[in-house]
Amino acid sequence: MKDRLIRKFEDEIRTLDRELKLELPKEIKRARELGDLRENAEYSAAKERQRLVESRISMLKKRVAEIAMINVDRIPSDRAGFGSTVHVIEKGGEKLVFQLVMPEDADATKGLISTTSPIGHAFLNKEPGDSVKVTTPGGMREFEIVLLLTIHDEAE
Repeated sequence: MKDRLIRKFEDEIRTLDRELKLELPKEIKRARELGDLRENAEYSAAKERQRLVESRISMLKKRVAEIAMINVDRIPSDRAGFGSTVHVIEKGGEKLVFQLVMPEDADATKGLISTTSPIGHAFLNKEPGDSVKVTTPGGMREFEIVLLLTIHDEAE
């Protein structure tokens, strides 16, 4: 999972880098040729996009460095942690599956929840059979963990 995440970020960095070095300079040059830069919307938009791309590349490189430093051996193999898939039954009987991910990969509609979110944080260090109560913006929720696959299980 760690390597897959790093690859995903490195792919995005390559795509953005290509845009920054090849496409945006052409757009900026074209926009400059249109004349007065103070009233040139194309030039302003291209320069703003350039700033956004530079910022995103910087943030992605920082995240890659942080992820590379994660010691997978320190993630528990018998309790929920980063990369775990947690199968639960919510009070009321609904079966749900969550995967604990980095904040930028979170997508609740796909069951991808950040380890820093209220629910994700509540699952950390829990194991099958544990009940988890968590206060969310939508109110109190209660889950029972019925199956746990850790990052170590998924690597096998």
